[in-house]
Amino acid sequence: MTVAEIFKTEPLDATFGAVITDIKLAELDAATFTKLYETWLEYALLIFPGQHLSNDNQTTFAKRFGELEFDLAPISNVRKDGTVRDADDDVVKILKGNMGWHMDSTYMPVQAKGAVFSAHTVPKTRGETGWADMRAAYEQLDNEVKNRIANLSAYHSLYYSQAKMGHKPKEGSDYSGYGFFNQDPPLRPLVKVHPETNRPSLAIGRHAYGIPGMDPDESEQLLQKLVDDACQAPRTYHHSWKTGDVVVWDNRCLLHQATPWDMKEPRIMYHARIAGDAETEFAAP
Repeated sequence: MTVAEIFKTEPLDATFGAVITDIKLAELDAATFTKLYETWLEYALLIFPGQHLSNDNQTTFAKRFGELEFDLAPISNVRKDGTVRDADDDVVKILKGNMGWHMDSTYMPVQAKGAVFSAHTVPKTRGETGWADMRAAYEQLDNEVKNRIANLSAYHSLYYSQAKMGHKPKEGSDYSGYGFFNQDPPLRPLVKVHPETNRPSLAIGRHAYGIPGMDPDESEQLLQKLVDDACQAPRTYHHSWKTGDVVVWDNRCLLHQATPWDMKEPRIMYHARIAGDAETEFAAP
């Protein structure tokens, strides 16, 4: 069996993404992971049905992609005691905020490289996670728009994106405060060149605002139009979760979003965030 035959790759009906089967993520050898990493760079989103990884195995798998920004965090509306959080909870407000298209940690000095996400408890219906291909989104822009945004940048802030939905974090809440910190927001170009594939992509999303030298309303309208135009078929995919599913995505070229569900139902996911390279993902305030 050749390395290429070790696992099966089925591309999604989109400009990106693939479902990977005939593989056990908890038992990867070096040759298989090398091929998997190459496949990840090509497709940007890999979906692994029915893996049922333990928390330790998920962390170990994520570390194969690089150092972690943080090991493992629950993305959940369930408290440690098993009760479901109410609508006024800061954690729920972050979950609702994440329903806007975004990239992870663009509001931090170093943007994340990617993430490994796993499903432990899923609602009966809805609660999908969506991704959008910012490589294809950039490619489909006409030359006038490409020229307009070529040298533009925007600030990124979690304070900004959460404030837009009326959320100001409360002192002493259960939310850890990650992303809410006292420093100037980083300034990031609207067009990003991927450090490993060299493909340009849009670097936009809900955390972006305030293009320097532009009227705030004009900046808001431009950034929102870029998101609205980018996040259309065939550049999007929404995954309907089953317990045990695992995904890994490239945060350097994809936007992602949560989607609504009946939040009286529990939803428990675990997220390991892969740290970005400080040489390529750093943005000074």
